[in-house]
Amino acid sequence: MKQLRFLILLFIAWLPVFALQKPVFLCYHHALSAGYRLNDFLQVTLHGLKLDSTIAGYLTALPLLLTLIAVWLPGTWLSRAMKVYFGSMALLIAAIFAIDLALYTFWGFRLDATLFFYLKSPSEAMASVPVGLFVSQCLVFLSYAALIYYGLKTLLRICPTAVSPTSLRQRMVHTTALLLLGGLLFIPIRGGVTTSTANVGMVYFSQDQFLNHSAINPCFSLISSLSKQQDFAAQFDFFPEEEREALFEQLMAPTPLSENEAKNTPNQSLLRTDRPNILLILLESFSANAIEAFGGEPGITPNLNRLSQEGICFTNLYANSFRTDRGLVAVLNGYLAQPTTSIMKYPAKSQTLPAIARSLNHVGYQSDVLYGGDINFTNMRSFFYSSGYSQLTSDQDFPLADRLSKWGANDDVTFERLYQMIAQRPTDRPWFTTFLTLSSHEPFEVPYHRLAHPYLNTVAFTDSCLGHFINRFKQLPSWQNSLVILVSDHGFRYPDGTKDYEPKRYHIPMLWLGGAIAKPCTIPCIGNQTDLAATLLHQLGLSAEEFRFSKDLMDPQTPQQAFYTFQNGFGWIDESGISVFDNEGNKPLIEEPQASSAQRLTKGKVLLQTLYDDLGSR
Repeated sequence: MKQLRFLILLFIAWLPVFALQKPVFLCYHHALSAGYRLNDFLQVTLHGLKLDSTIAGYLTALPLLLTLIAVWLPGTWLSRAMKVYFGSMALLIAAIFAIDLALYTFWGFRLDATLFFYLKSPSEAMASVPVGLFVSQCLVFLSYAALIYYGLKTLLRICPTAVSPTSLRQRMVHTTALLLLGGLLFIPIRGGVTTSTANVGMVYFSQDQFLNHSAINPCFSLISSLSKQQDFAAQFDFFPEEEREALFEQLMAPTPLSENEAKNTPNQSLLRTDRPNILLILLESFSANAIEAFGGEPGITPNLNRLSQEGICFTNLYANSFRTDRGLVAVLNGYLAQPTTSIMKYPAKSQTLPAIARSLNHVGYQSDVLYGGDINFTNMRSFFYSSGYSQLTSDQDFPLADRLSKWGANDDVTFERLYQMIAQRPTDRPWFTTFLTLSSHEPFEVPYHRLAHPYLNTVAFTDSCLGHFINRFKQLPSWQNSLVILVSDHGFRYPDGTKDYEPKRYHIPMLWLGGAIAKPCTIPCIGNQTDLAATLLHQLGLSAEEFRFSKDLMDPQTPQQAFYTFQNGFGWIDESGISVFDNEGNKPLIEEPQASSAQRLTKGKVLLQTLYDDLGSR
């Protein structure tokens, strides 16, 4: 079946077309790739094949459709159509690569929809392009386009497509085979068969951002960004810019203390050392409503309840969102969650965020991540690397027999891996480990059966794994100089019937444990996940100035307030009460008490508008 062979060879032929781009890109930017070895070039090319395969799948889809039509309408038209298609694609691919090659020098990220913003004023855009650069990129474009076209035309000559079946039976067989090939082609287009779909972060493999960027297919980068293009800065324009800026400064300003209060307020230090090892455990979907120590239901988390007596409990903390990708950014980057998008989907933006890991790396920490699930999901791989983590451990690092849940390895398996990692670590350098649990995620299937309620049973399972891990960790010498921070990535709709916009949906626990703790205590002030960044860094004697949306919960002048977002809406909580606003319906959903709701809604709108202005500028 010559048509089938041609399409398979065509898919394969696209791969070297894109693989060639990787060493050319690295050599073109020789100032950035100086010192790289042959192995670095090979790693870039091999990791880049993931997205190269996705684009190859897209580029093979139309020839497959045309071939399918030719089974029933035979003729020489197919060969001519293929030549036109190859010529068009050669020009397009070469143009994207030549432009991307030049712009990376100025932008520092691979080609995306930003290009079309500048093309709105082509004369101004061209005015900033040096003549020499324009000429050199034209030569790259023409040479590359010719190479692609003549290579594909040679394939067409070696493996012609004009031969078509004549009988009805042959046509049916050919049609079935081509449809099956189309089904197989969907796998590389989708990016594999796991829970994650193709995304830029799939090719990230190094802490060196330039190596990660070099592995990206610029065609995929452009297509991906076009599908997500929005003018964020134009959204939620509640106030004129000058008024918004003044209101935001007022909103984030420290609460003044009286002279007597200032004199009698001690500088509360939570830690015995300013350079502890730090283990940050993000508890999947843990709601404070399921934890007795944080005002929730009794009997579900006996280990957390016990450990809360040994550590520092933040009892009035709220998640910023309802999704893991947004919760991660809130916790690890001190950046507010967005109600209509997720900055993690935009690697060019998320890489500009401040990050706890990066701040700690500057003072000698080694940062790594452990997650039992698919780390390619929602661009997590690129997010972690750009946030400063040097090593990622995920589902692919566990034996297949250990990946028993839909999402990957269950918490009993990953807590055991975490213990082994910590037990084997040298003591000559402080470390920062971020661990994401996953068993308490839907569909709530775990090897544990204590409670009838599916969600509560998984919370109880993770609690049992946590308790066992902490008991063993306490026996290690490193415990005495370690800080363990437990915090949720987001809450959950529990009790049953809780609405997505209600504050109790976002009430989450945060508990600090470890030998580095000065003494157990309870911190009742109102705060957000985002506040972990400033609070932790200040406890370590480090600056948190770049975390503009994060506040120090231990500073007596910090305003007591929390902000959360749901689908196109937000909630605001402070000492005066609670207000929840639906942006889509342009109306408040909760006002408790109503008398002071207008002031709370103004604060929430100011913060939301500032967030989207900041997002648009990145």
